[in-house]
Amino acid sequence: MSVPVVFANMPTFTLFTNVPQDKIPKDFLKDTTELVANILGKPQSYCIVHVIPDQLMTMGGTGDPCAAATLMSIGKLGTELNKSHSATLYTHIEKQLGIKKNRMYITYRDEDMANIGYDGTTFHQIFGGK
Repeated sequence: MSVPVVFANMPTFTLFTNVPQDKIPKDFLKDTTELVANILGKPQSYCIVHVIPDQLMTMGGTGDPCAAATLMSIGKLGTELNKSHSATLYTHIEKQLGIKKNRMYITYRDEDMANIGYDGTTFHQIFGGK
C-alpha cells in the first residue's frame, strides 16, 4: 500500500507565547518543523508548526517570556518518549525564543487515527485501521 503525502493535522506543534512576533527568528518555523519531524520519526511533509506570538499572558504572575504548547501526533508519544521530546523541545525553545524551561508547559496528545480528518475522510480509513 502506498502512503499518501499528507498535509494534515498530524503531527501538530502549537505554541502560544507572549514573545513578540518581531522577536521570533526568521527560520523558527522551518527549524521547529524539522525538529518535530526528527523527534517523532515522521516526514516533514506531515508536520504543522503553528506559533501564536504577542499573546496577553503571564505565568506565575509575571509577564516574562512564557508559553503554552501542545504537541499532537498519531503515535510516537508516551511516558518515556515525552521525556525525550520535552528535553529536545524545551532546549530548542529556550535557545531560539529565550523562554526559560520553567516558563512553559507542553501538553502531549496522542490521537487515534479515527479522530483526525483529512481529504474528506480520516486517517483510520486512509491507513486501513481496524
